[in-house]
Amino acid sequence: MFTTSHLIAPAIAPDGAPTLTGRLTLDVGHGGVVSARLRYSALGIVEAVLNGRPVSEAVLTPGWSSYEWRVRVAEADVTELITGDDVLELTLGNGWYRGGLTWMGATEVYGDRLAAVAEVRVVFADGHIQVWGTDESWTARASDTVVDDLYNGQTIDARRRDGTATPVAVEIVDDPEVRFEPYIGPPVVRQGFLRPRASWLSPSGSIIVDFGENIVGWTRAEVRGDAGQVVTLRHAEVLENGEIGIRPLRSARAEDRFVLSGGADVFEPRFTFHGFRYVEVEGWPGGIDALAEGALTAVRVGSRLRRTGTFSCSDPLLNRLHQNVVASTLGNFVDLPTDCPQRDERLGWTGDIAVFAPTSAYLFDVNDFLRDWMRDVVTEQLHHGGVVPYVVPDVLKYVGVPEDITPVDSTAVWSDAVVWVPWAVWMASGDERILADNFEGMLSHLRHVRSLLSESGLWDRGFQFGDWLDPDAPPSDPAAAKADRGLVATACLYRSADLAARIGRVLGRADVFDELAELGARTRAAFRAAYVDLPSRRLRNDCETSYSLAIVFGLLDDDEKAWAGARLAQLVAESGHRISTGFAGTPYILDALSSTGHLETAGRLLLQRECPSWLYPVTMGATTVWERWDSMLPDGSINPGEMTSFNHYALGAVADWMHRELAGLTALEPGYSRVRIAPQPVPGVDHAMTAFDAPWGAIEISWSREGSVVHLDARLPEGVTAEISLGGVREHVGAGHHRFSSELAPAIAV
Repeated sequence: MFTTSHLIAPAIAPDGAPTLTGRLTLDVGHGGVVSARLRYSALGIVEAVLNGRPVSEAVLTPGWSSYEWRVRVAEADVTELITGDDVLELTLGNGWYRGGLTWMGATEVYGDRLAAVAEVRVVFADGHIQVWGTDESWTARASDTVVDDLYNGQTIDARRRDGTATPVAVEIVDDPEVRFEPYIGPPVVRQGFLRPRASWLSPSGSIIVDFGENIVGWTRAEVRGDAGQVVTLRHAEVLENGEIGIRPLRSARAEDRFVLSGGADVFEPRFTFHGFRYVEVEGWPGGIDALAEGALTAVRVGSRLRRTGTFSCSDPLLNRLHQNVVASTLGNFVDLPTDCPQRDERLGWTGDIAVFAPTSAYLFDVNDFLRDWMRDVVTEQLHHGGVVPYVVPDVLKYVGVPEDITPVDSTAVWSDAVVWVPWAVWMASGDERILADNFEGMLSHLRHVRSLLSESGLWDRGFQFGDWLDPDAPPSDPAAAKADRGLVATACLYRSADLAARIGRVLGRADVFDELAELGARTRAAFRAAYVDLPSRRLRNDCETSYSLAIVFGLLDDDEKAWAGARLAQLVAESGHRISTGFAGTPYILDALSSTGHLETAGRLLLQRECPSWLYPVTMGATTVWERWDSMLPDGSINPGEMTSFNHYALGAVADWMHRELAGLTALEPGYSRVRIAPQPVPGVDHAMTAFDAPWGAIEISWSREGSVVHLDARLPEGVTAEISLGGVREHVGAGHHRFSSELAPAIAV
């Protein structure tokens, strides 16, 4: 990646975040500069500034990858910034490399020394090329950042901006174990800005600022006060008893401190990020009366993703739910798909994205984003003997795993991400690279799980998360679900084997056809023998998640789905049409109901407003998806469980059903080259629309209801064909604008 440049670090560590400085003088006699490109990276976080201007819009570079095996390199076109006598500054933050990671309190997990590398390649008019970069001629000095940590926040001292910091030498710290490679995914950038909605004094007398939405990023401040005065900003997602609710953050302080210079100061932390809606302000000069409009701005950050899918309907609460799903995607897609963005965790939990991948791949073009993350998944797996770890990058292998989720080995849903995520991305994008890149990882996963099976062929041994966060589980034991963990795991193994077999056919891997077919057949037979009670027309583990997985994953024969669907609908009715499923069952329960003729029951479950339900958080003012169905209790208090987040996208996987079934757009071929348009209007929703920007162009669908008649409007781009199914209408159509109307039979009520 780098031809002449070296990884460098301060010879003597300065106080706080270091700035490395190099000076470039252009070669003369070769005409003007045609182009200049900068490549740069770091062990830590690096911000690159050329002649006083940022080289790109990217922040938190180079992000978090499995540093043991790959460190990504950013590239920027700096042609317009080159002057001929140039100063390049690289300021380093601790980031994921050296800062705090996980609730275990670990720091310096990957290394105890920050370092950077950069290289500028200048092309002149006569073809001459000059290459310049980091070497021992550079110097280092203390920057204005005194302290920085992703969880705890950043302290910036504006008095250190006077340029008097004493420079020190740097030294080359090249390490042959550090492997640099280009980004596959997009950079993290500023996504937008929010002004405060309101501000007030809390019961304790603190200034509270409300930005109106739960976002991920930081707060920018413009302030004037006495030199040395300290302004402290504490960030939180919710309020409790009139104060910011910081208990869900656990050990993360989420606190930024700004030390004033005595003049007009602007502070913007860039070596940390927080999940927040509310900011508690301490030490503001003049108090709340002097907090002028525009003094505080919330900066939203996230990976730069192109929006591809939209949805709206006649129910405003469903629209808000969908907006919350979008917001949680943006907030947790900060360089990698995390579980939450605020507390002392923010890890790439594989189970969350395993169930959410179809939703994210509809809402955004996540092809490169998830291809990049999947590279770490299979790399970590390779070094774990075929086991896909709980989190990727796998920091837990260094800091330890809590006893309640041990022994560490392959676990259903979480480890199945190596199969489920590539499948979902391929179906949305049509890009086979994600299948080819990860197929060996899929085989490794399945072969390892095969070695874990009991003699009966069931995956019923070892630790399983199971139907995590079943609403009937106690707050202190989120794995204590109604669904049998062996049933959940065996069902997931069958799904992974089935999908891997299909992927093998796509890739032409005839060498593994028989192996995968045999594994799938044996697993299905073992599941049916253990869990399907044919005489009683029941599953032996008689709960909603069990029926949902059995129906949707294809573990029941066609004639058995009828009684399974009926029993599932009965269980939903007995629960008062409230949610009774956790991470494993929730993404599939509406499909299980609607595919077996119980659309009205699915609709009542979707539109339920009482806790637990998808809409309960919306009625409580949520602007993101919660981790728990009751992360906030009806009285406004925070769930007493130790693990509670207000920005967790996994339960937002319901949006996938809203796109496919309620609005009616399903991909039948990868990349949406062939689709099914079959709206499923539920009672209480009178119109809906969805649009998806496919590789071929925009596919747009809308429908409205007048009494028992539904009017459908569909627009298809060239290259897309559709199967239309609406009441008595069955049509095959191609590109163009199509309109259909049909009377629909009333839904079956349960």
